[in-house]
Amino acid sequence: MFETTILTSIKKAVEKCDSLHGFLLMFSTGGGTGSGLGTYILKLLEDNYPNIDRFVICVYPTGTEDVITCPYNMALATKELIKHASCVVPVENRALLDIVNRQANNKHSVDTMNFIAKCKPFQDMNSIIVNLLLNLTSGSRFSGSLNVDLNEISTNMVPFPNLQFLAAGLSPLTVSSDLVKSNKQIREEIFLQTLQKNNQLLKINVTGPKSIILGTTLIGRGDFNISDMRTYIQRLQKKTCFTSWSARAMKIGLCDVPPIGHHAAMLSLFNTTSMSTLLKTVNSQLMRLYNRKAHTHHYLQVPGFEDYFFEECSEIITSSIQSYRDIEELKPFGIPRLTPVGSDISL
Repeated sequence: MFETTILTSIKKAVEKCDSLHGFLLMFSTGGGTGSGLGTYILKLLEDNYPNIDRFVICVYPTGTEDVITCPYNMALATKELIKHASCVVPVENRALLDIVNRQANNKHSVDTMNFIAKCKPFQDMNSIIVNLLLNLTSGSRFSGSLNVDLNEISTNMVPFPNLQFLAAGLSPLTVSSDLVKSNKQIREEIFLQTLQKNNQLLKINVTGPKSIILGTTLIGRGDFNISDMRTYIQRLQKKTCFTSWSARAMKIGLCDVPPIGHHAAMLSLFNTTSMSTLLKTVNSQLMRLYNRKAHTHHYLQVPGFEDYFFEECSEIITSSIQSYRDIEELKPFGIPRLTPVGSDISL
């Protein structure tokens, strides 16, 4: 009955779509509702709409947990995301809190102070995720010379199964009330800010020395042009380390309509081996509780839930971590040109 009610609601929404690009799910992995109901709906979508991409924007409360069973919820949700999601854009509460605190402490920014004064901290954090969603879906909502649909992101950014986690960087992060006409220098600054750790929505180093990039998408909005994007691609190729197949295959998008309050904005998406940092944190927190069998009875009381689910969860997450590690350790190799035995070739 419960499953039928959910599928009926989804079917009604699908039937109203002229062109269904994908499903977009948003939930927190720390609580029982998001990690439980959210991933349950994700699996339903895969079973009933297998050819439609499933995008998930999820919040990881790593380091800010207020529920003792949060590590179990995060790990169990991560397992389902690995198995059933087409693309996952994880967001950490720690990163959002740092961004909000920097904005609040920046007394030189009148725009920021006005923005913070109007909102509560959690509203500020949510507004950053809203900006992420608005930029991510801009190509489907507005005109553009080189728009990007959601299904294109999945095709270009996920080279291997189970490695579908994408790190997101935004610039600007907040609403502005004082429009400054964009120029080349300002646009370049916006691009560089999306690569900085302060503008990343995860506590990982995307451009660090150990980071190997598997896929890249740059979505520019407003005053950006194709010449700008080519310049940024060249800078990225010099600044970061790519795999042999991803260095020359960067997805770019150009949307004509900027966010409200700005002349230009940019969203960067990276499929990077640094994502293993987040997965290691989730797995270590899981095993810290499970090794002592602490609080497992809350889950074992649920009909159909078995004790081995925790171990299976850890194995799936560890497998993804190992896949990232294998890519980091992969070294380019060359095959020498073959010369027929006994041949006498002279130039």
